[in-house]
Amino acid sequence: MWKNLILLVSVLGALVLSGCGEKAYVRGDYDNNVQDTNLLNDKWSESDMQNAVRDLVASATNHHAISSAKRPPIVMVTRLQNKTSEHIDTQSITDMFRVELMRNGRVSFVDKAARDDIAEEYDYQNSGAVSRETQKGPGGQIGADFILNGRLDSIVQQAGRDKSVYYKMTMNMTNLKTGIIVWSDYKQIRKRFKKQRVGF
Repeated sequence: MWKNLILLVSVLGALVLSGCGEKAYVRGDYDNNVQDTNLLNDKWSESDMQNAVRDLVASATNHHAISSAKRPPIVMVTRLQNKTSEHIDTQSITDMFRVELMRNGRVSFVDKAARDDIAEEYDYQNSGAVSRETQKGPGGQIGADFILNGRLDSIVQQAGRDKSVYYKMTMNMTNLKTGIIVWSDYKQIRKRFKKQRVGF
């Protein structure tokens, strides 16, 4: 009888330990609508990014600096400062901002990040390996009219089981010739969460 009891306790113990072990996500499926709201946790999410970029792009394109321009203004995106306590990929945000602005054809962009690659290609094309008819070189690039930059701020408040997370993304477009900010706007996002008890 004791042997059976010891065996039963051992089996139950193994089951409990296996239930408390590390879990792995082993089964998944594609979410066909990436526009659906994602609030799995209290961190910055793709839903926050989509909402902020969508509203700020609409504001920028409706501003007279863009809407009344005789030709699509040339814009250079510099950086988005992350002033939150989270690790946020701000490059992904500025990439989405650039793509959404380009989709309507009212803005053109120069790529600051590609300058080193362009300079390296100039050197290669002028090394003698490329025909004269197709060579490119310095002096023909288009200068930017505006610089686009901004910052992302957050305020986190907690009281008991309640938590509030507030984000503010501010974007500015500065005239490169005059240094005057010709457009500035912000998008506010606030999310509320309630802590739940987790038990066996």
